[in-house]
Amino acid sequence: MIGWTGVLLACLAVFAIKLAGHLAPARLLERPDVMRAAGLLTAGLLAALVAVQTVASTDHLQLDARLPALAVAAIALWRRAPFIVVVALAAVTAAGLRALGMP
Repeated sequence: MIGWTGVLLACLAVFAIKLAGHLAPARLLERPDVMRAAGLLTAGLLAALVAVQTVASTDHLQLDARLPALAVAAIALWRRAPFIVVVALAAVTAAGLRALGMP
C-alpha cells in the first residue's frame, strides 16, 4: 500500500506543478530570463537522461557500445552535423562495436 501512496502523491505533485504553470500570469512567463531558464532546464534534463540511460544499469555502472556511440554523437553535434546524421553515426558506431564483440 505504501507504493501506491507514493505514486498517488507523485501524481498530485505533478498535477499541482502543471496547474501552477497554467495559473501563472503571462507577463511572468514572457520575461526573457524566465524563457532562457526554461530552455536551459530542458537541455539540462535531456542531457541528464541521456547520461543515465547510457551508463546506468540496475545495480552497477554499465560500460558498453553505447558510450562510444554517445561520444561519436557528441563530436558530430560539436561539428554541427545535421541531427539525422548524428543519429545515424551513433547507431552505426554502436552496431559496429557490437558486431565486433563489444557488449
